Amino acid sequence: MSDYGKAFALMRDAAQGPWQDYTRHAFVEGMKDGSLPRAAFLHYLRQDYVFLIHFSRAWALAVVKSETHAEMLAASRTVNGLISEEMKLHIGICEAEGIPQYQLFATRERAENLAYTRFVLEAGYSGDLLDLLAALAPCVMGYAEIGTRLAADATSDTYRDWITTYASDDYQGACVAVGELLDSALTARVSENFEASPRWNRLCHTFRTATELEVNFWQMGLTP
Repeated sequence: MSDYGKAFALMRDAAQGPWQDYTRHAFVEGMKDGSLPRAAFLHYLRQDYVFLIHFSRAWALAVVKSETHAEMLAASRTVNGLISEEMKLHIGICEAEGIPQYQLFATRERAENLAYTRFVLEAGYSGDLLDLLAALAPCVMGYAEIGTRLAADATSDTYRDWITTYASDDYQGACVAVGELLDSALTARVSENFEASPRWNRLCHTFRTATELEVNFWQMGLTP
């Protein structure tokens, strides 16, 4: 398991059940062995494209919530990666399947998608950078863990493009940077012993809820 910082590891450990459900979901295992129906994968990709639009906005909000130049740089780099790289993956796969970009952009948002994206945005609107990062982290690091595992264990090349994207050095490096941002933001706003602060349980609850919403997102992907 890759090292994405102290705070992330502690939050993940505090949400072990949901985290297992998320990173070992039937949708993920279907990508590993190639048994995931193509219709389900394309349905998921379309919804995830919409998700990434809102996710990019949430990371842009992280720039607004930043208190230092270093925080602003870290958040802005993540926005750029989402728009320039991750969304490009979705566009390319869908275009190859006969789904043009304008149709992708016009995808109707499912309720599960709306619940997750608005939860993340609300965490940022009503809280500070820490609240927002706790809601963002499960998606960022969870996909990195899934990509790393599937790159090593996949028995089919059907979904190799998706797997390679999240197992790549570029994506893994971005996750390390997000983990460092989370650790430094906690240290600056709380203390080096942040896990003993009154805020810690609330941040872990936000992380856990976002993880549960990730489980629902995978489940949505199985029901086009």
